[in-house]
Amino acid sequence: MRCKESCPVKSLFCHKVKNVRTVAPRLPQRAVGVVCAAVVGLAAAVSAARCDVAAYVWPAYHDEPRWAELGIFGDGKGEWQNLYESVTRTPGDRQEVKPLWGYADESDPVAVAHKIDAAVAAGVNVFIYDWYWYGGRPFLEEALDKGFLGAANCGRMKFFIMYANHDVDKLWDNRVGTADGKDKVVWPAKISDADWRLIVDRWIEKYFKRPNYYKIEGKPVLSIYSLRGFVAWDGLEKAKARLDYLRARVKAAGFPGLHLQVIGGNKGTSMREALVALGVDSTTSYNWTDNTWDRMNDETQPELDYDEWGELSLGMHDRWQKALKEIGMTYFPNLSVGWDTNARYPKSETRRIVRNSTPEKFERFARRVKAWAEKNLDAPRPKLITVNSWNEWTEGAYLEPDDRFGYGYLDALRRVFVEEVR
Repeated sequence: MRCKESCPVKSLFCHKVKNVRTVAPRLPQRAVGVVCAAVVGLAAAVSAARCDVAAYVWPAYHDEPRWAELGIFGDGKGEWQNLYESVTRTPGDRQEVKPLWGYADESDPVAVAHKIDAAVAAGVNVFIYDWYWYGGRPFLEEALDKGFLGAANCGRMKFFIMYANHDVDKLWDNRVGTADGKDKVVWPAKISDADWRLIVDRWIEKYFKRPNYYKIEGKPVLSIYSLRGFVAWDGLEKAKARLDYLRARVKAAGFPGLHLQVIGGNKGTSMREALVALGVDSTTSYNWTDNTWDRMNDETQPELDYDEWGELSLGMHDRWQKALKEIGMTYFPNLSVGWDTNARYPKSETRRIVRNSTPEKFERFARRVKAWAEKNLDAPRPKLITVNSWNEWTEGAYLEPDDRFGYGYLDALRRVFVEEVR
C-alpha cells in the first residue's frame, strides 16, 4: 500500500522536522475518518507481512522507585535525564538530540498508546521488553505493566520479554567515568532457586497467558540476554534444572511448551554445548555489537562507519545460521540503528561511536535483512527480525522520532515492511 501525499497518516511520518511545533502531530477534525480507514489498511498490510518486526524496548523512561536506591535520576524522568544533560563530544555524534514526542513517561498508557499506533503503522508488530530482577524484586516493570499493557490499543501488537540477567554497575550514572569505577557492581543479577520460582510464576501469570504474548508454534517465547551468565551463576546442571522447571510450569499452564531464545551465545565450543544441553530453540542479537565489539573498541583503528558496521554484522548471518542449523536451532537476524553511549558518561569523557548512521543507510540494510529472512527462515518458524531498538536513546539506537531525522527511521521501516509487502 502506498500513501498519497495528501494522506494524513503519511503526514504522521513525513512532515519536515523544522515545521514541528507540537509533541504529537495535530490532525484536522475532518481527517479523522480518513486516518481510521488508512490505519486499518496499514494494520491489514502488517498482518499479511511475511516478517515479524520486533523492536527491543528499554523500559527506563519513567520514575521507577528503585532509581533512588541507585542514587540516580532525581528529576523523576528516568534515563531521559542522561539524554537532556548530555552535550556533543564530536561533530556528528548522537548527543543533544531531542525527542519529538517529548520526554514522555513510558509508564503512562496514554503516551504508550501513541507509540503503539506509530509502531504498527511503520510495520513494527512486536515489542520485546527488557525485564529485570534484582535483590528478590522486579525492576523497571511499570513501563510494561502500566504503560504498554495498560494502553487501550495494546492488542494491536504482540510482545515478549527478554530476561536482562546482567549485573547493574555504574553504567547509567553519568557522573561516573571509566577511570572512576564505571564497572563497579551495585546489584548482582545472580538469583536463588526461590527467586527463580517467583520469577517463573510471575512470567506465566502476568505475561505468557495474555492473548497478545508472542508465541512460536503456540509456545510463549522467552529471550535470555546472557546465557553465559545464566550458566555461570551455579553451573550447567543447575541452569538446566531451572529451565526444566520453567518448561514444566509452562506446560502445566496449558501451553505445548516454551520457545527459548538467547542473545548471541553460540561463540565457542563450550557455549555450543550449553545451547544443546539447555534445549535452546533459537538465537538472535541484541544489536550489531554482538559481532563487532572488539573492532569497535580497537583504538588502533578509526571508528566504524555505519555501512562498515552493517557489512561486518550481516556477514555473520550465514555463518551463524549454518552453525546453529547443524544442532537443530534457528538464527533470527538483527537490524540495528546506531551506537553512541556518551550520554551515560561525564561530559569530560568521550566514548567511541559508530559514525554516519542515517535513515537512508538503515533502510538499505533493512531491505537486505528482510530478504535474508525471507530466503532462510522456513515454516513453522516465523520470519522474525529483531531491531535495536525502539528507544535506546542513550545508546544512539532508537526508532522514535527526534529533532534531527524526524520520522526518518520509522518511514524507512514502513517502506520496507509495509509498502513493499509481496
